[in-house]
Amino acid sequence: MNGIIYLSSLVFSFIIFVYVGRSQSQTNGKFKITDIPPLKGKNDYYQGNRFPLLSNPLIKLPIKSIRPKGWLRYQLELMAEGYTGHLDEISKFCKYKSNGWVNPKGDGENGWEEVPYWLRGYISLGYILDNKRIIDNAEHWVKGVLSGQEKSGYFGPKSNWKSTPIGLSNKNSLWPNMIMLYAIRTYYSATKDSKVIPFMLKYFKWMKNLPKEQFLPGSWQKKRGGENLESIYWLYNRTGKKWLLDLAKLNHEKTSNWVNGIPTNHGVNIAEGFREPAQYYQQNHDLHFLIATQHDYDTVMQKYGQVPGGMFGADEHIREGYYGPRQAAETCSIVEFMHSDEILEGITGNTIWADHCENVAFNSLPAAMTPDLKGLHYLTAPNMVQLDSANKSPSLNNKGILLPFDPTNYRCCQHNSGFGWPYFVEHMWMATKGNGIAAVLYGPSAVKAKVGNGTEIQIKETTNYPFGEIIEFKLSMKNPVKFPLFLRVPGWAREAQVHINGKGMPLRMKAASWISLERKWRNGDIIRLKLPMPIVLTKWKKNNNSVSISRGPLSFSLKIGEYWKKYGGTNKWPAYEVLPSTPWNYGLIVNEDHPDKSVEVVVKKGKTPLQPFTTENAPVEILIKGKRIPKWKLDPNGLIGAVPVSPVKSEQPTETIYLIPMGCARLRVSAFPTIKN
Repeated sequence: MNGIIYLSSLVFSFIIFVYVGRSQSQTNGKFKITDIPPLKGKNDYYQGNRFPLLSNPLIKLPIKSIRPKGWLRYQLELMAEGYTGHLDEISKFCKYKSNGWVNPKGDGENGWEEVPYWLRGYISLGYILDNKRIIDNAEHWVKGVLSGQEKSGYFGPKSNWKSTPIGLSNKNSLWPNMIMLYAIRTYYSATKDSKVIPFMLKYFKWMKNLPKEQFLPGSWQKKRGGENLESIYWLYNRTGKKWLLDLAKLNHEKTSNWVNGIPTNHGVNIAEGFREPAQYYQQNHDLHFLIATQHDYDTVMQKYGQVPGGMFGADEHIREGYYGPRQAAETCSIVEFMHSDEILEGITGNTIWADHCENVAFNSLPAAMTPDLKGLHYLTAPNMVQLDSANKSPSLNNKGILLPFDPTNYRCCQHNSGFGWPYFVEHMWMATKGNGIAAVLYGPSAVKAKVGNGTEIQIKETTNYPFGEIIEFKLSMKNPVKFPLFLRVPGWAREAQVHINGKGMPLRMKAASWISLERKWRNGDIIRLKLPMPIVLTKWKKNNNSVSISRGPLSFSLKIGEYWKKYGGTNKWPAYEVLPSTPWNYGLIVNEDHPDKSVEVVVKKGKTPLQPFTTENAPVEILIKGKRIPKWKLDPNGLIGAVPVSPVKSEQPTETIYLIPMGCARLRVSAFPTIKN
C-alpha cells in the first residue's frame, strides 16, 4: 500500500502523543500495543543519542549483527559477483593507484563522489556477507583514506577544494567527504580501529574553523548538508565533545533551507535533503522542524508521487506538468529515499517510515537492475514498457541513453546504488530503550544482540515476506532473560495476529503500531506473526483516475514478455535493451469498491526462489479481467504513452491478464486505466 495515503494524518497524531505526553497504548500485562518504542530509559549496550540530543527510540546495531537469509542474502551475493562487487575492475573512477582519495597526485576526475559512493555500499556488503575479498579490498581503500589526512585535518583529493570535475558551482566542495565518512564509520563499527575517532575529530575541527564563506558554499553540498549532520551527531554520541554541537548548528545554518519549503528541483537532492530538519530537530527540540520534514515529503509526493512503488517522478528533476506514471526516478533517488526512511525511523520510531522503505525496496529497487545484478539503468518508472537506447527527451528530462541495462554507462547510479540492499539489512533490527530489540524491516534474517541483563541472544526470522503473510521468530540463548521485543505492524495490516509458543496473544491489534512483548524469554521460544495482506485498489485522481492494485507491501504490474537484446558491453559485462514480446496496453475491469472480488490471488507453492524478482519466478500472481486499449500506444520516441483518462471504452474482447509484483517486472504497467462497463 502506498505510504502517502495514510502518512500525513499519522505523523501529526505521532507528534501529539509523543511530545505532549498523551501516548496511546493498549496493555495486557507486559504485552501491549504502542505507537512507538519507548523514548524514556536507556540502552546499556548500544550507543543512542547523548544529551542534549533528543532520545531516539530505535538505535542502530553494529555492522555484522544482522545476517540476511534466503532470497535477501542472495541479492547481496549477486551484488558481490555483480557490478557493485567489481567496480574496481569496471569503473575508471575506482582505480586505486591513480585515485585522488588515496594518492595525493591522483587528482582530477578520479577524486570526486564515485569512490565514496561505491565504498559506502561496498564495505557494508563485505562485512554483512563476511566476504574476505571485499573486506580486504574495502579496508585497503579506507586505510588509504585515513593515512592521507593532512596536518590541517582536511582529507580527500585536493582537487575538490578547487572545483568539481563536472562543472558544478561547487568550489571548496566537502560533499564527497560527507559520503566517505559513512564508509569510515562502517569500518569503525567492524574493526574499532583507534585511528578513526581522532581522524574524524581532527577533520571536523578543521571544518569548524573554516571561514564561513567556505562552509558548504553553493550547489549540492549545501542541499545535502544533512549527510554531514549525521556524522557529526554520530561522533558527538561517541565522544561527548560539546563543540561538535556548535558545528552541527553551523552546519544546519549553512545548509539550504528545508524548513520553509523545498529549495531544489533535483530528485536526488530531494530524496536526501528533505530529512534534514528532522535530523536537526534532535538538537534544537523545535517541533516545527519535525513537521517541516513531513511537509516537504508531502509536498513532493502529493504532486509528483501519485503513482505506485513509493517514488516520485524526477528523471533528474521534478518538472511542472510531468506527474504521470511514465515519469521515472533515478536509481540514486531510489536508494537515497530508502536511506532517509531508515534514518527517520530511528529518529521518530514511527512505522510510516519503515513502511515507505519497504514500499520502495520491494517495488522499485529490484527493477532498477538486471536479475543477476550485473547491470542497472538510470531511470525506473511505474509504467515503462520498452527499455531501448533511443533518446526520450523531452518526455524524460535528460538526453541520451537512460533506459537500457548497462554496468558502465550511468556514472552516479553505477557507484551509488550498491548501498540500497546492505543498508536495508543493517536496519532490519534495531535496539530499543530498556535493553530491548525491535524488528523494523521484515525479511529472512538472523540477528545477534545483547538484551536485558547483557545476555546475548539470537533471533532467527523465517519468512517468505513480502510475498507471504507469516513471519516466524525463533529465539536462542544460553540462559533465560527478560527484555522487551517489539514487532512492527505495517499501516496496511488491519488484523495482525501474534502467537507465542502456539498461544495467541489477547491483544486487539491496530495498523501502524508496535507490538511490545516483554517477558522472560527462554531458549527455543517461537513467535509467529501473521500480517494478513489485503487487496487494495488505489485511485490516482491526479493521474487521469488511473488505478493500481496492491497486496500488503507489494504493488503489482502487468506481466509482459521480455525480449533481452544485447546491444553493447562485453561477454562478462553485457548491456541489454529490453523489448516487449507480448501486448501491454490493457485496462482493468475491476470492482473499485470491492477489488478483492475482481481478482484471484495465486501464491505459488514451495520455497521462495533465491531470485524472486523476475517475471518467471514471481512467487505470487494476481489474475484479473481486462481489455486492450488500441489507442494507447508508444510515443514516436518509444516511450509509453500517457495513461488514458479512466474509464475507457473498449470494444476489444475481455481477457484474463496476469499481474506480478512490481519488483519482478523490468517492463511494467503498474498504473492502469479502468474499462467502462
